[in-house]
Amino acid sequence: QVQFVESGGGLARPGGSLRLSCAASVSSFRVNLMGWYRQAPEEQRELVATITSAGSTNYAGSVKGRFSISRAKNTVYLQMNSLKPEDTAVYYCGSGFEIINYWGQGTQVTVSS
Repeated sequence: QVQFVESGGGLARPGGSLRLSCAASVSSFRVNLMGWYRQAPEEQRELVATITSAGSTNYAGSVKGRFSISRAKNTVYLQMNSLKPEDTAVYYCGSGFEIINYWGQGTQVTVSS
């Protein structure tokens, strides 16, 4: 199993920034892939961004150019700039070998004026 410590969620104004961080409890094949997904009320969980241990990244089209994912060993970060109200959701950190199959508890991000 993998446990996560997530931080950095909260309230931001449209156009503002937030930085999420997530530290995994292990350093192994279980964290080869790390990333962030989000789920808005009454919506399905969707990809935000992922990053492999080799540094390869993948972004959802809706956040490309605004969000940036990075990692240091078993800690993953999500820098969110130019936030929009539609970015409001619970953001979940996750990890796995080739797919995300370990999940954190989630952190709320609310973008509102």
